[in-house]
Amino acid sequence: MSRAETPSAVRAPSPLWTFGLLSSELRITFRRWRTLALLGVLAAVPVLVGIAVKIETSDGASFGGGSGGGGQGPAFISQISNNGLFLVFTALAATLPFFLPMAVGVVAGDAIAGEASAGTLRYLLVAPAGRTRLLLAKYATVIAFCLAATLVVAVSALAVGALLFPVGDLVTISGTRITYAEGLGRALLIALVVAASLLGVAALGLFVSTLTGSGIAAMATTVGLLITVQILDQIPQLDAVQPYFFSHYWLSFADLMREPVYWDDLVKNLGLQALYAAVFGAAAWARFTTKDVTS
Repeated sequence: MSRAETPSAVRAPSPLWTFGLLSSELRITFRRWRTLALLGVLAAVPVLVGIAVKIETSDGASFGGGSGGGGQGPAFISQISNNGLFLVFTALAATLPFFLPMAVGVVAGDAIAGEASAGTLRYLLVAPAGRTRLLLAKYATVIAFCLAATLVVAVSALAVGALLFPVGDLVTISGTRITYAEGLGRALLIALVVAASLLGVAALGLFVSTLTGSGIAAMATTVGLLITVQILDQIPQLDAVQPYFFSHYWLSFADLMREPVYWDDLVKNLGLQALYAAVFGAAAWARFTTKDVTS
């Protein structure tokens, strides 16, 4: 069904029609050159990191002197030359603070505002979807992009790591040894946690997208808010409110590489993302269902 197509009679949309709306949104989003470019940039990050580590360790020296970083990016990067699977964890740690949420912010910010600026939002609302169903389809599409973007980083890092470095059993942050198969399982679980960590940004971007009719303004605002929160999360004087920032527990996924796994910060992170998704999702619904659409 095309976006401009109108039904001959007003009727409640069937579940099949709703699935068609979602599949249409997915096709449109993932066929855009902008989306493909964002995924291409994300896929290139592990390649650059892997090549940099390979060059740095070509003389047998350890990368970064083996210094730790509390189980976050630096601790992982020092292990890449020993086991290429650590490139997955390093790439996710390197992209999560900015590249991944920026890409999600661009897609989420454009979800509604982009349709308004292109003049297609009115035609979408003529179809028997209803504003709530359309908003849910948009948010589901952004969630799908969160998962796709995270998996692109992980798969790219896995391939580059296996190509440039040895692979096999690996040692966790706690010093215990696990098999390569178990390491792959934890890498997949970490990728899922990272994707879930972006749900708050997705909901925030969708809310911003309902506030304006300019896709560029919505994307810029969402990315600007992301950068602002990241800066505020680094100011020591704000330590009392920092645990409530959506980005505060992002790197807690490193605790999945401990034995036993530390769940406290992981649970806090997922709970915080659910809270942001609920609050800004409700705000987006309240705004979009009462908005006067003229474009």
